[in-house]
Formats: sequence, structure tokens, C-alpha cells
Amino acid sequence: MFRKLAIATALVAVFSMPAFAATEYWVAKDATTKKCEVVTKKPDGTKLMDAGKKTYATKGDADKALKLLADCK
Repeated sequence: MFRKLAIATALVAVFSMPAFAATEYWVAKDATTKKCEVVTKKPDGTKLMDAGKKTYATKGDADKALKLLADCK
């Protein structure tokens, strides 16, 4: 009984790890429209340019940076 419980707990932990992974946010500038936005994937440098040169832990922090960056005004 204990072995089944331990295996079940381990499986739940392994499959739920991606849900708890830390998400990073970037402020990116679209190369064609020249508008800034907050994205969850690192800008590729062709379609989206990295406007902030920094990652942010929360979307709120990235939104604040978007409003303050000179490239995004």
C-alpha cells in the first residue's frame, strides 16, 4: 500500500512540474509596426526586437517597464 502511494505521489509531482515552472517576460518591439508588447518567449531579433534587454519575473513588472522604456513611447 505504501509503495503504491509513493509511486502515485511521485508521478503527480513529475507531471505537475511544468505547471509550476517559472515564466519569464520580455518587452519586445515589433519590427514592422514599431509597437511594444509584453511576450513570454525571448524575442527572436527578426520579427520582434528586445526592447528592454532584460527579463521580468511578473507580467506586472514587464508592463511597468513597457510604459517607462524610451523605445516604447
